[in-house]
Amino acid sequence: MSRKRSKARSHAVQALYQWQLTRHSLSEIYDQFLSEIDLRKVEISYFKELLFGVPTHLQAIDEQLKPLLDRAIDSVDPVERAILRLGTYELLHHPEIPYRVILNEAIELAKVFGAEQGHRYVNGVLDRLAKQLRQAEIGTPPLTGSHGQG
Repeated sequence: MSRKRSKARSHAVQALYQWQLTRHSLSEIYDQFLSEIDLRKVEISYFKELLFGVPTHLQAIDEQLKPLLDRAIDSVDPVERAILRLGTYELLHHPEIPYRVILNEAIELAKVFGAEQGHRYVNGVLDRLAKQLRQAEIGTPPLTGSHGQG
């Protein structure tokens, strides 16, 4: 797990949070962040992919999350919503990244930016999603089966 990639995720969550609240253009937000961050410490290409990729695939991401949430997606805390969307994007579009890395990164982001127990919520939702999307990697039976915990 690269520190530069972790920084890219951290900045992407902040940028997605800003986009969710303001609906400013992604290009404007991207340019703003580029002027504020230390480019040597961030994997800029990954930051850009996450910032533009999540909104581009928002409908598919939210459809994946919807059955796993205990409330409407718009009712989820905005920081945790941004983290859940980013984690879902990575689970869907980056099979080369181990699901555990994605979950651990999301949990850490929720601990830093989210509400006091927000990391537990993020962990629970993304863990269930990973079991659906990464069955081969995790080695668990489908959630519809009743074969114990696998």
